[in-house]
Amino acid sequence: MREIHDIHGGIHPPERKSLSRPGELRDAPLPTRLILPLRQHLGVPAKAIVEVGDTVLGGQVLAQAQGVMSVPVHAPTSGTISAIEPRPIAHASGLEDTCIVLETDGADQSIRCEGIPEWQTVAPSLLVERIREAGIAGMGGAGFPTAVKLNPGAAKPIDTLMINGTECEPYITADDTLMQCQADALVEGAAILAYVVGAERVVIGIEDNKPAA
Repeated sequence: MREIHDIHGGIHPPERKSLSRPGELRDAPLPTRLILPLRQHLGVPAKAIVEVGDTVLGGQVLAQAQGVMSVPVHAPTSGTISAIEPRPIAHASGLEDTCIVLETDGADQSIRCEGIPEWQTVAPSLLVERIREAGIAGMGGAGFPTAVKLNPGAAKPIDTLMINGTECEPYITADDTLMQCQADALVEGAAILAYVVGAERVVIGIEDNKPAA
């Protein structure tokens, strides 16, 4: 299915997306210090299970989820915990919240993470639990833990899974670039989500200003 629908109303500022397109996905260099908020989502913040002075590996759980509306926090790389204290977080009002401060060691050593290549052969509930354990949360305004969104309940059957690739904000082409550079992974990810929620079809919404995507 390939259809074009107009969006009525609203404001339409100059897009200026050419300033960041075409782009490419690159790994950011490791900083010397990482500040990891324990509240990275809507709901209850995670609880730190490490202490100051501990050495950790990338992928290691630093803070455990506290209840359904919570997800764990993992170390992005290897290093040493130097503080667990209030720090300014990414908030428009400059609020502070409890954070784990990680001094990176530059070695970028990680624990081994086993995936599920044959995901079609396992129960959807197992995939949802793996998503929860991975600490995945939405990047929208609410920041819902993704595992919560994937549990609508039997009383609310899902026919169609919508993947939002519109990215209407000026200047930004992150989704556009992702859809071009990681198309296979994106399609497989959508297939996994459709399997989890029992959707019969998947619709990917893309604006007509992203022809390459």
